[in-house]
Amino acid sequence: MILIAANDNMYAVLQSGFPDDRRSVALETAERSYTWQDIESRSSQMAAWLAATGAPAGSRVAVQVDKSPEALFLYLATLRAGWVYLPLNTAYHEAEVGYFLGDAEPAVVICTEAARSWCEPLARRHGAQHVETLESDGGGSLMRALEGQPGVFDTVHRGQDDLAAILYTSGTTGRSKGAMLTHGNLSSNARTLKACWGWRPDDVLLHMLPIFHVHGLFVAAQGALLAGARMVWLPRLDIELALAQLPRCTVMMGVPTYYVRLLADPRFNRESCRNMRLFVSGSAPLLADTFNEFRDRTGMTILERYGMSETNMNTSNPYDPARGERLAGTVGPALPGVAVRVVADDDRPVAAGQPGHVQVRGPNVFAGYWRMPEKTRAEFTADGWFRTGDIGVLGGPGIPHDYLSIVGRSKDLIISGGYNVYPKEIEGVLDAMPGVLESAVIGVPHPDFGESVMAVVVPREGARLDLAAMQARLKTLLANFKVPKTIVEVRALPRNTMGKVQKNRLREQYASRS
Repeated sequence: MILIAANDNMYAVLQSGFPDDRRSVALETAERSYTWQDIESRSSQMAAWLAATGAPAGSRVAVQVDKSPEALFLYLATLRAGWVYLPLNTAYHEAEVGYFLGDAEPAVVICTEAARSWCEPLARRHGAQHVETLESDGGGSLMRALEGQPGVFDTVHRGQDDLAAILYTSGTTGRSKGAMLTHGNLSSNARTLKACWGWRPDDVLLHMLPIFHVHGLFVAAQGALLAGARMVWLPRLDIELALAQLPRCTVMMGVPTYYVRLLADPRFNRESCRNMRLFVSGSAPLLADTFNEFRDRTGMTILERYGMSETNMNTSNPYDPARGERLAGTVGPALPGVAVRVVADDDRPVAAGQPGHVQVRGPNVFAGYWRMPEKTRAEFTADGWFRTGDIGVLGGPGIPHDYLSIVGRSKDLIISGGYNVYPKEIEGVLDAMPGVLESAVIGVPHPDFGESVMAVVVPREGARLDLAAMQARLKTLLANFKVPKTIVEVRALPRNTMGKVQKNRLREQYASRS
């Protein structure tokens, strides 16, 4: 008897969750609906076109386009063809894109028509054989190139260790690194989240996230596809559209900014969430005030989780109340199959409730950094744990021992006069003060202390902040070395497209203040 190995191609995994009736709606936009058969036939055409280029399996497809269903189909087609998907943030400029194309050397580059004038010469210079365009309305030269391609395609066999995607990190502390994610990384995480978050075929996902990132593509979109669930597809956060669609949806995933803006609209209430079963927040810390206000307004508790480009999801607050409570300020225990530990500089575990370096291990953890073997070795311990670069705490007063709380990034750690200062602790105190909407604490150069603590605060609408009084109050609540030497007021904190505060920009802006 001949045994045929199962196809671990991530598309085959997702396809196993598609409903039997391929004529049912899988994805809908404001303009039109797409069936499960549309997903299969359009991704088949794209995969056939990729195969027809003659480039070998494992070739890269670099994609910098606006969000559209066709862009999602292109990702699925890349998987089906056995190629490697390289999504690029739409905010990147020519010089940044040039670095990624030079590093990844894609065979195919897909951009917008508006970017083609500079992107095509750049892509050709770095060896790309084909450059096509794709627009948010589904138009573009790529779609014209598909004419005549068959609507069926035999998905290429891939093993769990074969590369599926490369996600470039932000590069705020040096050269951007390409995190290599395998088919096994993606499938293990998708299956785990399906079980842990109770994904069902009758779910309807409100999808407003970008799809060049783990959250929007691998967590949200793949979650719905694997469950055979419908997606309501919005190009971005739009409060009017969100309020119109929410009553017919059951699941929503967003960054904290989405929830803050929903709460700012008085029309957002229990009635608008009447069919919702799950709100998930990630990609940036969720303020306790937002967590509590959301629960009071809707009667529902946001589920906060923790992940990153290199690992997909690592931990999650429980979906099932029988497994534990969702706690503000925590990202919950490790997901099944994933291990999390918090250690000191020597990689030895710290005591419960004490801050340390967060390390993870599991089938979700990436294969390494693209063409950076030395960096890859440096980011893994001798016993195989990945150093996330985050500072966290396991357990603590009133918190179960296996719940993780993220204190901040190790690069954001402030060392002032020999003392370690964790910004999130101070931000928590500041955010609880009257009139403060949010805050960011950074370290700035200081001639005596090495670094001094500085706070940047954003007032609530209509509030007047007394910065001197705030500083005096902090002195009664925190050890003196933690109290900001300077507090400045700004209208808004700088954020990237996923809602993360860009502290590197704040440090650059205020480098001369101490």
